[in-house]
Amino acid sequence: MSDMGAASPIRQPVSEAVPIVAFDFDGTLTIRDSFTAFLKWRAGGGGWLLGLARLAPATAAYARHRDRGRIKAAAATEFLRGVPRDILEVEAEAFAAEVWDRFMRPDALKVWAEWGRRGAHRVIVTASPETTVAPFARRLGAEALLGTPLVFDGQDRVTGAFAGPNCRGEEKVRRLRAVYGDDVRLAAAYGDTSGDTEMLGIADEPGFRVFRARP
Repeated sequence: MSDMGAASPIRQPVSEAVPIVAFDFDGTLTIRDSFTAFLKWRAGGGGWLLGLARLAPATAAYARHRDRGRIKAAAATEFLRGVPRDILEVEAEAFAAEVWDRFMRPDALKVWAEWGRRGAHRVIVTASPETTVAPFARRLGAEALLGTPLVFDGQDRVTGAFAGPNCRGEEKVRRLRAVYGDDVRLAAAYGDTSGDTEMLGIADEPGFRVFRARP
């Protein structure tokens, strides 16, 4: 589980009396995929187009295997390989600050804040890399963040690989159980794709595509 930086530690352990509420990130709290948007923002117009051209073989292969984890790793390799962790973290923070007002769904933020007022433990469960979502999680005041962790080499640089399975589908439930126990039950969960189905299935209040507002 990511600690999202020293400024916003996760509060543990979670009391049985505290409701746990899980939010998908991309498309649920945000209006679009955050990792793609970050890569495009970081690369700039020309760099983005060049990178997409180089990714053409991986994109063609994805049409056959439909493995989201593989295409995501290919994109991370193309656009981020060799980037030092500290630089990536600074850039992710700058990106979050720049896009926040036009990126976050106001109706989702309202529900997020309401669960906070009710004393819930709010966890973001996302297929995007934890490193790039962490600045958003800190701004939200999230109690926890579970994502797809990037691999860093001995010099603390991005390799392009991920340190575990793509955090979607059953993997979201597995990650939640690893942190909160095999019998975890969510008070509520919110998502917007088939990759959230299993997570919604362990929630007392499942919310599928309930947030539609745009900034």
